[in-house]
Amino acid sequence: MRDILFLAHRIPYPPDKGEKIRAWNILRYLASRHRVHLGIFIDVPEDVRHVDKLKSICASVFWQPLSPRLATLRSLRGLLTGKSLTQAYFGDAKFRSNVDEIVARHKPDVFYVFSSAMAPYVAHHRSAARIIVDMVDVDSEKWRQYAQMMRWPARSIYKREGRSLLALERQAAEGSDAVIFVTRAEATLFSRLAPEANGHTHSLSNGVDVDYFDPSLDYANPLGDRPAIVFTGVMDYRPNVDAMTWFVGHVMPLLRDQPNPPQFWIVGANPNRAVRSLAGTDVRVTGRVADVRPYLSHAKVVVAPLRIARGVQNKVLEAMAMGKAVVVTPQIRQTLDYCGGDEVLTAGSAEEFAEAVQSVLLNGATQIGQLARKRVARHYHWQSSFALIDELIEPRASGSGNADSTALATALSDVG
Repeated sequence: MRDILFLAHRIPYPPDKGEKIRAWNILRYLASRHRVHLGIFIDVPEDVRHVDKLKSICASVFWQPLSPRLATLRSLRGLLTGKSLTQAYFGDAKFRSNVDEIVARHKPDVFYVFSSAMAPYVAHHRSAARIIVDMVDVDSEKWRQYAQMMRWPARSIYKREGRSLLALERQAAEGSDAVIFVTRAEATLFSRLAPEANGHTHSLSNGVDVDYFDPSLDYANPLGDRPAIVFTGVMDYRPNVDAMTWFVGHVMPLLRDQPNPPQFWIVGANPNRAVRSLAGTDVRVTGRVADVRPYLSHAKVVVAPLRIARGVQNKVLEAMAMGKAVVVTPQIRQTLDYCGGDEVLTAGSAEEFAEAVQSVLLNGATQIGQLARKRVARHYHWQSSFALIDELIEPRASGSGNADSTALATALSDVG
Protein backbone atom coordinates (compact mmCIF):
# COMPACT_ATOMS: atom_id res chain seq x y z
CA MET A 1 0.00 0.00 0.00
CA ARG A 2 1.38 3.37 -1.04
CA ASP A 3 0.63 6.97 -0.17
CA ILE A 4 -0.73 8.81 -3.22
CA LEU A 5 -1.39 12.52 -3.59
CA PHE A 6 -4.28 12.97 -6.05
CA LEU A 7 -4.80 16.53 -7.34
CA ALA A 8 -7.80 17.58 -9.42
CA HIS A 9 -8.90 20.97 -10.69
CA ARG A 10 -12.52 20.22 -9.79
CA ILE A 11 -14.27 18.07 -7.24
CA PRO A 12 -14.69 14.61 -8.81
CA TYR A 13 -18.06 13.92 -7.23
CA PRO A 14 -20.81 13.50 -8.23
CA PRO A 15 -19.65 11.77 -11.42
CA ASP A 16 -22.19 13.50 -13.65
CA LYS A 17 -20.05 14.55 -16.62
CA GLY A 18 -17.06 13.28 -18.57
CA GLU A 19 -14.01 14.47 -16.66
CA LYS A 20 -15.68 13.84 -13.29
CA ILE A 21 -16.71 10.31 -14.30
CA ARG A 22 -13.09 9.55 -15.11
CA ALA A 23 -11.63 11.25 -12.03
CA TRP A 24 -14.12 9.58 -9.67
CA ASN A 25 -13.62 6.06 -10.98
CA ILE A 26 -9.83 6.32 -10.89
CA LEU A 27 -9.85 7.97 -7.47
CA ARG A 28 -12.18 5.33 -6.04
CA TYR A 29 -10.00 2.54 -7.40
CA LEU A 30 -6.79 4.04 -6.05
CA ALA A 31 -8.41 4.64 -2.65
CA SER A 32 -9.43 0.98 -2.47
CA ARG A 33 -5.79 -0.08 -2.73
CA HIS A 34 -3.72 2.78 -1.33
CA ARG A 35 -3.80 5.70 1.10
CA VAL A 36 -4.97 8.60 -1.04
CA HIS A 37 -4.60 12.23 -0.03
CA LEU A 38 -6.92 14.31 -2.19
CA GLY A 39 -6.54 17.98 -3.08
CA ILE A 40 -9.27 19.70 -5.12
CA PHE A 41 -10.83 23.01 -6.05
CA ILE A 42 -14.56 23.54 -5.58
CA ASP A 43 -16.06 26.19 -7.85
CA VAL A 44 -19.75 25.51 -7.11
CA PRO A 45 -20.59 26.21 -3.44
CA GLU A 46 -23.30 23.52 -3.35
CA ASP A 47 -20.66 20.89 -4.08
CA VAL A 48 -19.14 21.33 -0.63
CA ARG A 49 -21.77 18.88 0.62
CA HIS A 50 -20.01 16.12 -1.33
CA VAL A 51 -16.71 16.48 0.56
CA ASP A 52 -17.85 13.99 3.20
CA LYS A 53 -18.33 11.39 0.47
CA LEU A 54 -14.72 11.90 -0.58
CA LYS A 55 -13.51 11.77 3.00
CA SER A 56 -15.20 8.39 3.39
CA ILE A 57 -12.81 6.81 0.87
CA CYS A 58 -9.65 8.94 1.17
CA ALA A 59 -7.04 9.06 3.91
CA SER A 60 -7.28 12.86 3.86
CA VAL A 61 -8.97 15.59 1.83
CA PHE A 62 -8.19 19.27 1.47
CA TRP A 63 -10.17 21.59 -0.73
CA GLN A 64 -9.93 25.18 -1.79
CA PRO A 65 -12.90 27.31 -2.87
CA LEU A 66 -12.47 28.77 -6.34
CA SER A 67 -14.51 31.81 -7.32
CA PRO A 68 -14.93 31.81 -11.11
CA ARG A 69 -15.09 35.62 -11.09
CA LEU A 70 -11.87 36.05 -9.11
CA ALA A 71 -10.17 33.25 -11.03
CA THR A 72 -11.08 34.98 -14.28
CA LEU A 73 -9.50 38.20 -13.05
CA ARG A 74 -6.46 36.22 -11.91
CA SER A 75 -6.14 34.62 -15.31
CA LEU A 76 -5.73 38.06 -16.87
CA ARG A 77 -2.26 38.06 -15.38
CA GLY A 78 -1.44 35.22 -17.71
CA LEU A 79 -1.51 37.71 -20.57
CA LEU A 80 1.20 39.75 -18.85
CA THR A 81 3.40 36.92 -17.57
CA GLY A 82 3.32 34.64 -20.60
CA LYS A 83 1.51 31.88 -18.71
CA SER A 84 -1.55 30.25 -20.17
CA LEU A 85 -4.91 31.61 -19.07
CA THR A 86 -5.69 28.12 -17.78
CA GLN A 87 -2.65 27.92 -15.52
CA ALA A 88 -3.31 31.40 -14.13
CA TYR A 89 -6.99 30.57 -13.60
CA PHE A 90 -6.14 27.61 -11.38
CA GLY A 91 -3.06 29.16 -9.78
CA ASP A 92 -3.56 29.64 -6.03
CA ALA A 93 -0.93 30.30 -3.35
CA LYS A 94 -2.96 28.70 -0.54
CA PHE A 95 -3.53 25.56 -2.57
CA ARG A 96 0.20 25.35 -3.25
CA SER A 97 0.90 25.68 0.47
CA ASN A 98 -1.52 22.83 1.21
CA VAL A 99 0.18 20.62 -1.36
CA ASP A 100 3.58 21.32 0.15
CA GLU A 101 2.26 20.51 3.62
CA ILE A 102 0.81 17.17 2.49
CA VAL A 103 4.09 16.26 0.79
CA ALA A 104 6.09 17.13 3.91
CA ARG A 105 3.73 15.29 6.28
CA HIS A 106 2.88 12.13 4.33
CA LYS A 107 5.77 11.86 1.86
CA PRO A 108 3.63 10.40 -0.96
CA ASP A 109 5.17 7.77 -3.19
CA VAL A 110 3.08 8.85 -6.19
CA PHE A 111 1.52 12.09 -7.42
CA TYR A 112 -1.56 11.50 -9.59
CA VAL A 113 -2.17 14.84 -11.29
CA PHE A 114 -5.52 15.21 -13.01
CA SER A 115 -5.12 17.83 -15.80
CA SER A 116 -2.10 19.81 -16.89
CA ALA A 117 -3.30 22.84 -14.90
CA MET A 118 -2.44 21.00 -11.67
CA ALA A 119 1.04 19.89 -12.73
CA PRO A 120 2.82 23.09 -11.55
CA TYR A 121 1.82 22.24 -7.96
CA VAL A 122 4.14 19.23 -7.90
CA ALA A 123 6.86 20.27 -10.35
CA HIS A 124 9.21 21.35 -7.54
CA HIS A 125 8.72 17.95 -5.86
CA ARG A 126 9.91 16.09 -8.94
CA SER A 127 12.54 14.06 -7.07
CA ALA A 128 10.19 13.08 -4.23
CA ALA A 129 7.78 10.73 -6.02
CA ARG A 130 6.61 9.25 -9.27
CA ILE A 131 4.47 11.73 -11.18
CA ILE A 132 1.56 10.56 -13.33
CA VAL A 133 -0.20 13.33 -15.28
CA ASP A 134 -3.66 12.45 -16.57
CA MET A 135 -4.34 15.10 -19.20
CA VAL A 136 -7.46 13.25 -20.44
CA ASP A 137 -7.17 14.99 -23.81
CA VAL A 138 -4.94 17.47 -25.60
CA ASP A 139 -6.67 20.57 -24.28
CA SER A 140 -4.46 22.92 -26.26
CA GLU A 141 -5.82 21.43 -29.48
CA LYS A 142 -9.34 22.35 -28.40
CA TRP A 143 -8.26 25.99 -28.08
CA ARG A 144 -6.62 25.86 -31.49
CA GLN A 145 -9.88 24.62 -32.97
CA TYR A 146 -11.85 27.27 -31.09
CA ALA A 147 -9.62 29.93 -32.66
CA GLN A 148 -10.58 28.77 -36.14
CA MET A 149 -14.23 29.47 -35.31
CA MET A 150 -13.68 32.94 -33.83
CA ARG A 151 -13.26 36.43 -35.27
CA TRP A 152 -10.56 38.89 -34.35
CA PRO A 153 -9.69 39.84 -31.58
CA ALA A 154 -10.99 36.67 -29.90
CA ARG A 155 -9.21 34.56 -32.50
CA SER A 156 -5.80 35.91 -31.49
CA ILE A 157 -6.53 35.27 -27.79
CA TYR A 158 -7.63 31.70 -28.43
CA LYS A 159 -4.60 31.05 -30.66
CA ARG A 160 -2.35 32.40 -27.90
CA GLU A 161 -3.98 30.11 -25.34
CA GLY A 162 -3.53 27.14 -27.63
CA ARG A 163 0.19 27.87 -27.90
CA SER A 164 0.79 28.66 -24.24
CA LEU A 165 -1.28 25.71 -23.01
CA LEU A 166 0.64 23.35 -25.28
CA ALA A 167 3.83 24.68 -23.71
CA LEU A 168 2.39 23.88 -20.27
CA GLU A 169 1.33 20.40 -21.41
CA ARG A 170 4.79 19.69 -22.79
CA GLN A 171 6.44 20.95 -19.61
CA ALA A 172 4.13 18.80 -17.47
CA ALA A 173 4.82 15.74 -19.59
CA GLU A 174 8.58 16.30 -19.55
CA GLY A 175 8.53 16.47 -15.75
CA SER A 176 6.45 13.30 -15.34
CA ASP A 177 7.08 9.58 -15.30
CA ALA A 178 3.91 8.92 -17.29
CA VAL A 179 1.39 11.05 -19.15
CA ILE A 180 -2.05 9.60 -19.89
CA PHE A 181 -4.74 10.35 -22.46
CA VAL A 182 -8.21 8.91 -22.80
CA THR A 183 -7.87 7.64 -26.38
CA ARG A 184 -5.15 6.36 -28.65
CA ALA A 185 -5.90 9.23 -31.02
CA GLU A 186 -5.19 11.80 -28.29
CA ALA A 187 -2.02 10.00 -27.22
CA THR A 188 -0.81 9.80 -30.81
CA LEU A 189 -1.55 13.48 -31.38
CA PHE A 190 0.38 14.47 -28.27
CA SER A 191 3.29 12.24 -29.25
CA ARG A 192 3.45 14.21 -32.49
CA LEU A 193 3.21 17.59 -30.73
CA ALA A 194 5.59 16.59 -27.91
CA PRO A 195 7.95 13.94 -29.29
CA GLU A 196 10.16 14.24 -26.20
CA ALA A 197 7.35 12.57 -24.20
CA ASN A 198 6.77 9.74 -26.64
CA GLY A 199 8.51 7.15 -24.47
CA HIS A 200 6.11 7.58 -21.55
CA THR A 201 2.82 8.54 -23.23
CA HIS A 202 -0.10 6.14 -22.74
CA SER A 203 -3.81 5.83 -23.50
CA LEU A 204 -6.25 4.78 -20.81
CA SER A 205 -9.89 4.53 -21.85
CA ASN A 206 -12.95 5.35 -19.79
CA GLY A 207 -15.41 2.64 -18.84
CA VAL A 208 -19.20 2.42 -18.80
CA ASP A 209 -21.37 0.71 -16.20
CA VAL A 210 -23.43 -1.53 -18.47
CA ASP A 211 -25.50 -2.76 -15.53
CA TYR A 212 -26.60 0.82 -14.84
CA PHE A 213 -27.13 1.70 -18.50
CA ASP A 214 -29.30 -1.35 -19.14
CA PRO A 215 -31.91 -1.15 -21.93
CA SER A 216 -33.88 -4.04 -20.47
CA LEU A 217 -34.96 -1.94 -17.48
CA ASP A 218 -38.36 -0.27 -17.60
CA TYR A 219 -38.46 3.54 -17.70
CA ALA A 220 -41.45 5.88 -17.87
CA ASN A 221 -41.52 7.81 -21.15
CA PRO A 222 -40.66 11.52 -20.64
CA LEU A 223 -40.63 12.30 -24.38
CA GLY A 224 -44.27 12.27 -25.46
CA ASP A 225 -45.71 10.72 -28.60
CA ARG A 226 -43.61 12.25 -31.39
CA PRO A 227 -40.52 10.39 -32.65
CA ALA A 228 -37.68 11.67 -30.48
CA ILE A 229 -34.12 12.56 -31.40
CA VAL A 230 -32.03 12.95 -28.24
CA PHE A 231 -28.77 14.63 -27.36
CA THR A 232 -27.35 14.53 -23.82
CA GLY A 233 -24.59 16.67 -22.37
CA VAL A 234 -23.66 19.65 -20.22
CA MET A 235 -25.13 22.56 -22.09
CA ASP A 236 -22.79 25.42 -21.20
CA TYR A 237 -19.84 23.56 -22.77
CA ARG A 238 -18.84 25.34 -25.98
CA PRO A 239 -18.55 22.25 -28.26
CA ASN A 240 -22.01 21.09 -27.14
CA VAL A 241 -23.50 24.55 -27.69
CA ASP A 242 -21.95 24.74 -31.14
CA ALA A 243 -23.26 21.26 -31.97
CA MET A 244 -26.81 22.13 -30.91
CA THR A 245 -26.84 25.41 -32.81
CA TRP A 246 -25.61 23.67 -35.94
CA PHE A 247 -28.00 20.70 -35.68
CA VAL A 248 -31.09 22.82 -35.05
CA GLY A 249 -30.15 25.33 -37.74
CA HIS A 250 -29.05 22.94 -40.48
CA VAL A 251 -30.37 19.41 -39.84
CA MET A 252 -33.78 19.88 -38.25
CA PRO A 253 -35.16 21.90 -41.22
CA LEU A 254 -34.43 18.88 -43.42
CA LEU A 255 -36.52 16.64 -41.14
CA ARG A 256 -39.60 18.82 -40.68
CA ASP A 257 -41.30 17.89 -43.95
CA GLN A 258 -41.70 14.24 -42.98
CA PRO A 259 -45.23 12.78 -42.50
CA ASN A 260 -44.49 12.35 -38.81
CA PRO A 261 -41.82 15.00 -38.09
CA PRO A 262 -39.53 14.25 -35.15
CA GLN A 263 -38.94 16.32 -32.05
CA PHE A 264 -35.40 17.09 -30.92
CA TRP A 265 -34.66 16.86 -27.19
CA ILE A 266 -31.61 18.64 -25.74
CA VAL A 267 -31.09 16.97 -22.37
CA GLY A 268 -28.52 18.33 -19.96
CA ALA A 269 -27.62 20.75 -17.21
CA ASN A 270 -26.84 24.46 -17.46
CA PRO A 271 -28.27 25.35 -20.88
CA ASN A 272 -26.94 28.80 -21.71
CA ARG A 273 -28.84 31.56 -23.47
CA ALA A 274 -27.91 30.33 -26.94
CA VAL A 275 -29.24 26.84 -26.17
CA ARG A 276 -32.40 28.09 -24.46
CA SER A 277 -33.16 30.22 -27.51
CA LEU A 278 -33.38 27.06 -29.64
CA ALA A 279 -36.46 25.79 -27.79
CA GLY A 280 -39.74 25.66 -29.70
CA THR A 281 -42.38 23.30 -31.04
CA ASP A 282 -39.84 20.97 -32.58
CA VAL A 283 -37.01 21.47 -30.07
CA ARG A 284 -37.23 20.83 -26.35
CA VAL A 285 -34.58 21.98 -23.85
CA THR A 286 -34.89 20.18 -20.52
CA GLY A 287 -32.12 21.58 -18.35
CA ARG A 288 -30.76 19.27 -15.65
CA VAL A 289 -32.60 15.96 -15.29
CA ALA A 290 -32.35 13.48 -12.45
CA ASP A 291 -31.63 10.55 -14.78
CA VAL A 292 -30.77 10.55 -18.49
CA ARG A 293 -31.65 6.87 -18.93
CA PRO A 294 -35.41 7.37 -19.52
CA TYR A 295 -34.60 9.84 -22.29
CA LEU A 296 -32.12 7.47 -23.90
CA SER A 297 -34.43 4.51 -23.45
CA HIS A 298 -37.33 6.14 -25.32
CA ALA A 299 -35.29 7.93 -27.97
CA LYS A 300 -35.74 6.71 -31.53
CA VAL A 301 -32.21 7.85 -32.33
CA VAL A 302 -29.41 9.58 -30.42
CA VAL A 303 -27.16 12.14 -32.08
CA ALA A 304 -23.71 13.53 -31.30
CA PRO A 305 -23.15 16.25 -33.91
CA LEU A 306 -20.04 17.74 -32.30
CA ARG A 307 -17.65 19.49 -34.66
CA ILE A 308 -15.04 19.89 -31.90
CA ALA A 309 -14.46 16.60 -30.08
CA ARG A 310 -11.59 15.85 -27.75
CA GLY A 311 -11.23 12.57 -25.91
CA VAL A 312 -13.91 9.96 -25.27
CA GLN A 313 -17.48 11.23 -25.39
CA ASN A 314 -19.18 9.44 -22.50
CA LYS A 315 -22.55 10.53 -23.84
CA VAL A 316 -21.98 8.37 -26.90
CA LEU A 317 -20.81 5.31 -24.95
CA GLU A 318 -23.80 5.59 -22.59
CA ALA A 319 -26.25 5.74 -25.50
CA MET A 320 -24.53 2.75 -27.09
CA ALA A 321 -24.76 0.86 -23.80
CA MET A 322 -28.50 1.58 -23.86
CA GLY A 323 -28.68 -0.21 -27.20
CA LYS A 324 -29.35 2.90 -29.26
CA ALA A 325 -28.37 3.77 -32.79
CA VAL A 326 -26.12 6.82 -32.52
CA VAL A 327 -25.34 9.18 -35.40
CA VAL A 328 -21.98 10.90 -34.90
CA THR A 329 -19.70 13.27 -36.76
CA PRO A 330 -16.33 12.07 -38.10
CA GLN A 331 -14.72 14.04 -35.26
CA ILE A 332 -16.58 11.89 -32.72
CA ARG A 333 -15.98 8.70 -34.66
CA GLN A 334 -12.21 9.05 -34.41
CA THR A 335 -12.43 9.12 -30.59
CA LEU A 336 -14.03 5.65 -30.48
CA ASP A 337 -10.89 3.51 -30.44
CA TYR A 338 -12.57 0.12 -30.35
CA CYS A 339 -15.63 0.61 -32.56
CA GLY A 340 -15.92 -0.90 -36.00
CA GLY A 341 -18.14 0.32 -38.80
CA ASP A 342 -21.31 -1.44 -37.66
CA GLU A 343 -21.90 0.02 -34.18
CA VAL A 344 -22.39 3.72 -34.97
CA LEU A 345 -23.55 5.76 -37.95
CA THR A 346 -21.22 8.51 -39.17
CA ALA A 347 -22.36 11.64 -41.00
CA GLY A 348 -20.45 14.77 -41.92
CA SER A 349 -22.75 17.20 -43.71
CA ALA A 350 -26.23 18.31 -42.67
CA GLU A 351 -27.70 16.32 -45.56
CA GLU A 352 -25.87 13.15 -44.49
CA PHE A 353 -26.97 13.66 -40.88
CA ALA A 354 -30.60 14.12 -41.88
CA GLU A 355 -30.46 11.06 -44.13
CA ALA A 356 -28.98 8.87 -41.38
CA VAL A 357 -31.47 10.09 -38.77
CA GLN A 358 -34.42 9.66 -41.11
CA SER A 359 -33.30 6.14 -42.02
CA VAL A 360 -33.33 5.13 -38.35
CA LEU A 361 -36.68 6.83 -37.75
CA LEU A 362 -38.30 5.02 -40.68
CA ASN A 363 -36.59 1.63 -40.53
CA GLY A 364 -35.34 1.27 -36.98
CA ALA A 365 -31.84 0.12 -36.12
CA THR A 366 -32.20 -2.74 -33.69
CA GLN A 367 -29.14 -4.58 -34.96
CA ILE A 368 -26.95 -1.48 -34.75
CA GLY A 369 -28.09 -0.91 -31.16
CA GLN A 370 -27.40 -4.51 -30.20
CA LEU A 371 -23.93 -4.40 -31.72
CA ALA A 372 -23.26 -1.08 -30.02
CA ARG A 373 -24.09 -2.44 -26.58
CA LYS A 374 -21.97 -5.54 -27.16
CA ARG A 375 -19.02 -3.37 -28.16
CA VAL A 376 -19.26 -1.21 -25.06
CA ALA A 377 -19.64 -4.23 -22.79
CA ARG A 378 -16.63 -5.90 -24.39
CA HIS A 379 -14.16 -3.03 -24.60
CA TYR A 380 -15.23 -0.06 -22.49
CA HIS A 381 -14.86 -1.26 -18.91
CA TRP A 382 -12.72 0.09 -16.11
CA GLN A 383 -10.88 -3.07 -15.11
CA SER A 384 -8.54 -3.05 -18.10
CA SER A 385 -7.76 0.61 -17.46
CA PHE A 386 -7.07 -0.05 -13.80
CA ALA A 387 -4.49 -2.65 -14.79
CA LEU A 388 -2.51 0.04 -16.61
CA ILE A 389 -2.74 2.34 -13.59
CA ASP A 390 -1.29 -0.40 -11.40
CA GLU A 391 1.56 -0.80 -13.86
CA LEU A 392 2.28 2.93 -13.91
CA ILE A 393 2.27 3.17 -10.12
CA GLU A 394 4.53 0.17 -9.65
CA PRO A 395 6.18 -0.40 -13.04
CA ARG A 396 7.75 -3.70 -13.88
CA ALA A 397 11.12 -3.75 -15.54
CA SER A 398 9.49 -4.91 -18.77
CA GLY A 399 6.94 -2.08 -18.80
CA SER A 400 6.83 -0.12 -22.04
CA GLY A 401 5.75 3.44 -22.69
CA ASN A 402 4.14 3.61 -26.10
CA ALA A 403 0.91 5.32 -27.02
CA ASP A 404 -0.81 2.04 -27.74
CA SER A 405 -0.73 0.99 -24.09
CA THR A 406 -4.21 0.53 -24.35
CA ALA A 407 -13.05 37.97 -27.40
CA LEU A 408 -11.22 38.07 -23.98
CA ALA A 409 -14.27 37.59 -21.71
CA THR A 410 -15.49 34.75 -23.92
CA ALA A 411 -12.09 33.18 -23.93
CA LEU A 412 -11.81 33.42 -20.14
CA SER A 413 -15.23 31.81 -19.71
CA ASP A 414 -13.92 28.78 -21.60
CA VAL A 415 -10.97 28.45 -19.22
CA GLY A 416 -13.23 27.72 -16.27
